[in-house]
Order: sequence, then structure tokens, then C-alpha cells
Amino acid sequence: MTPGITVSDFGELPDGRMVSLFTIQSASGIEMRVTNYGGIIVSLTAPDRNGVQEDVVLGFSHLDAYLTASPYFGSIIGRCGNRIGKAEFSLDGETYHLAANTGENHLHGGITGFDKVLWNALPFSSGDDLGLVFTYTSPDGEEGYPGTLSVTVTYVLSATNQLSITYEATTDKATPVNLTHHSYFNLAGPLSDSILDHELMIPADHFTPIDSEFIPTGQIQSVQGTPMDFRSPISIGLRIDAEDQQIINGLGYDHNFVLTEQGTHLKLAARVFERQSGRIMEVTTTEPGIQFYAGNFLDGTLMGKAGRPYAHRSGFCLETQHFPDSPNQPTFPSIILRPGDVYSTRTVYSFSTNSDSR
Repeated sequence: MTPGITVSDFGELPDGRMVSLFTIQSASGIEMRVTNYGGIIVSLTAPDRNGVQEDVVLGFSHLDAYLTASPYFGSIIGRCGNRIGKAEFSLDGETYHLAANTGENHLHGGITGFDKVLWNALPFSSGDDLGLVFTYTSPDGEEGYPGTLSVTVTYVLSATNQLSITYEATTDKATPVNLTHHSYFNLAGPLSDSILDHELMIPADHFTPIDSEFIPTGQIQSVQGTPMDFRSPISIGLRIDAEDQQIINGLGYDHNFVLTEQGTHLKLAARVFERQSGRIMEVTTTEPGIQFYAGNFLDGTLMGKAGRPYAHRSGFCLETQHFPDSPNQPTFPSIILRPGDVYSTRTVYSFSTNSDSR
């Protein structure tokens, strides 16, 4: 296929609005299909060590499945990624009550978060870079959040096998903002039903422990001597069922890691290697944390694009972010955006291969 961007219909929303599917073909051969509903990355290919392109993200072939059953596959997450305890927070002397969509708590922006809205999408090209600019205005009070939030999310697919996601936002009233992306990856390709053999490295000396409802305790704990220590590459499955209270609370891995290197520049947040295909994915980010989720809630009931059910732990997420429940945790880095300031963050997913299959 010639490098470029094409657009087609992906389906119709219940209110009659049409949803578009953008197919982006890079000069290197990587192909990405993205819909303006939720900014969802429906598919993303990457070459194996022999140059064979395969889809490495979980998702569905049809819009209907995203409307009824999707666990945030491939979507933009906001206003706040991850959880906010008791679905409330206080800001400038006022308490705000958010939509409670996971027990008593608030998850990934609420009942109708950014993953479930129709974004305006504008394709563009710049040299060998191809991409989409998504814009959305979240009205004051949406899902309980204060302020009108204007959001721009830009996807760029490069000829060097990189997917860059840049997030920007402004507000007319102080509000928490913590945007992220929620693709489920499996570097072994669409016929694989497990990510447990993937080798993961996260350069984090600390993580934020959670209680039995996945809400941070407020502590920042060393990974030393725990199943959370990914400072050296290790198979995801090696300690995922360890007799450890944090593993029990998370039903496996579903934890935020505090990146050792800080600052607003791009720094390494994770590296994943899948030995059979030779595929490597590196994640760099300007964010201070990354949530590693190992697909613990996948249970085989969702039918994927390849006509196969998505089995338990058949995909993993690496969600770059500020820390969960930050509005209620005064020791965590703040996620409050105020009028006159610009929220700006960037994450890059880079794909390469290793020729050694041993």
C-alpha cells in the first residue's frame, strides 16, 4: 500500500451520527487504523524479525462491539485516567462528586469518558510523518468535573516505526486532568492468547500500593524484594500469581510505577520483548508514572478481530500518567489544571526487533 491516509465509514452511533475509520500507512510499512469514536486505535501492525507485519493491539472489527462491550480497548482516556476514590475530590474549598462507575469509585473519566465521545478528527502529513489531530470540548460539569476543558490529542505515525501521542488541554476553571492511552498490546500477534512470556522492564524504584478496591494507599513503596521489581527484564508471568498482598489486591499486575528518572523530557518508561517474534516495544514519556495492567479482567467472553476470544491475560496495557487518585493524595504530583495554564504531555511507542530468538 502507498503511504498515506484513507478514510471510510465505521458505523453509526445510536443518535445517527456517523463514525469514521482512518487508515494510516507509513513509509516503513506499519499500518494503523483509528476511529474518531474515542480516538480508538482499532489495529496497529509491527514487523517481526523476518519483516512480517502483524496486528499487535487488541480490539474489534465492528463499531457495535466498542459501543457495548469494550474494556477501553485502544482509546483516549480522560478527563482523569485511572481511579479516583469514592468518586469525589475537593478543590479550592468545594467538593465535587463524580460519576461512580466502578463500585463507589470513579474510573477512566466516568460513565461517558473521553473513550465514548465522538472527536473531531483532522488528518495531516508532515514529510514522512502521518497523523490525526483529535479535538473535543468537554463541557463544565461533564461526569461531575468542573470547568470547560478544551482538549487536543495528536497521533503521529513515523517512518521510523514510532507512534507518538501528544496531549494538550486548557480550561476556564480549575479542574483535574490526567489523560492517557489504553491500548492492549500483544507483541506475539493476533493469534496469541497470552502475554505471560513477554519480558518486561520498567525503570522504577518505587510503586504506589493499592487497597482491595485498587485505590492507592498514599504510600510510595520500594519495589526491592517484591513482585513489582521490573528494573531488570523479567517474564510477566513469572511472579504474576505470587502470594503477595499487592498481587492479591490487584488480581495480578494493575499498579502505577513511579519512574526513577523524572522531569518533563521524554524518558524511558518501559521496554517489552517478545522472544518468538523478536518484537520490541519501548515506551518513552514526559509523565512521572506508568500503569502496568496485565489484562486480569479479560475472561474469554470478548470475541476479537481474528475471530478468537480474548483470553485471560491475553493483552497488557502500559498507560503513562500522573498517579491514580491524585486529587485526594496531597503527597502525589498535582494534576490540577488552572485557567491560563496549558496541560501538555507526550508519550512515544517505538517498535523494533531483535534477531536473537534464544
